[in-house]
Amino acid sequence: MRPLRACLGAAVAVTLAAAGTAALVAGDASGATTALSNRWYAAAPYLMPLDNDPPDPAAIMDATGLKAFQLAFVLAPSGGGCSPTWGGTAPVSSDTAVQSVISTIRAKGGDVSVSIGGYGGTKLGQTCADAASTAAAYQQVITKYGLHAIDFDLEEPEYENTAAIKNEIGAAKILQQNNPGLYVSVTTAGTADGTGWFGKQMLLEAKSQGFTPNNFSIMPFDGGFNGAASQTGALTNFNAILQSTFGWDQATAYAHEGFSGMNGRSDTGEYFTQADFQTVLDYATGHNMDRFTFWSLNRDRQCTPADNGGRTSGTCSSVTQNSWDYAKYSVKFAGATPPSSTPTPTPTPTPTPSGPATGCKTAWKSASVYVAGDEVSYNSHNWKAKWWTQNEAPAATDWGPWQDEGAC
Repeated sequence: MRPLRACLGAAVAVTLAAAGTAALVAGDASGATTALSNRWYAAAPYLMPLDNDPPDPAAIMDATGLKAFQLAFVLAPSGGGCSPTWGGTAPVSSDTAVQSVISTIRAKGGDVSVSIGGYGGTKLGQTCADAASTAAAYQQVITKYGLHAIDFDLEEPEYENTAAIKNEIGAAKILQQNNPGLYVSVTTAGTADGTGWFGKQMLLEAKSQGFTPNNFSIMPFDGGFNGAASQTGALTNFNAILQSTFGWDQATAYAHEGFSGMNGRSDTGEYFTQADFQTVLDYATGHNMDRFTFWSLNRDRQCTPADNGGRTSGTCSSVTQNSWDYAKYSVKFAGATPPSSTPTPTPTPTPTPSGPATGCKTAWKSASVYVAGDEVSYNSHNWKAKWWTQNEAPAATDWGPWQDEGAC
């Protein structure tokens, strides 16, 4: 997850999730003016602004009432180093493309949070020397874009690296201290019992450093889940982990807990429908949880017959839906009322696959190094690299380094 998410520290109030905070003025060269309430940053769905056929955020805002977006992902440079980039290839320092997206959103009264990390790629916590230099790299992102919110998406493979996680948590604490009012979320993998061993070690690292973000969010998908009941069960179990780790009571733990779902078909073939999202939303609001988000807006639209073949896509959900159906649950979590929905479209039958097309690219080789934009063929499909990769076989997963370009 895919990849989130004020300097409140350990004294975050139990009522934080219900009310948000007062708007903060931020006069800077980034174009930021006034922050939204924290509740909007807590509701911001993920958007890849440079990949996976980015949708128009202004159109989403008009159709749903959404005000906040979680932009993904900031990584270390693919070739190494301790400076922030988008996706490992586009330096933040010289960026104009993402800045333009942010300006469009802010011109309509919205705002963004930026997510760092995610699944795959090299993270700054892995390449920077210590927490201070990691924080300095992230501060460049906060300063350039005038951010009021930031998300640390700590998952595979980085969260298996003890030193890297120490750097990331230390950096998050420094940023929280140096940017009063900054909304900070930490997102990690979800399991049926809440989160796995590495997720629990990350929580213990946060405890040892005395760091308390606005929330710790889990991603209950890609782990044998089946609909909303399995997800709310994982959230209940994660709440118990937060209680035992930090010594919080149940209400305080929920006020520091978040949900990050995956709309439609997950990477492992699980399905999460609009009804599932409504059930989890009811659970989140009913327990005064701090965050409700999902991966991703790029996928919040119905697949066309040509690409809705029962596999996960980075650009559509593989379920029957109207465009931006899932975004409306985020709007509801923020406390707003989305416009009335149009009727659910008639399901499109899954087409019978046609014979392979022509024009296969050069065959993928495990020993070769590929960078963003390189094209190969593998298993009778053409693939395009999203970022630097080596010895990672092309596969139709939303979070991997390869984008499926279709049969060849």
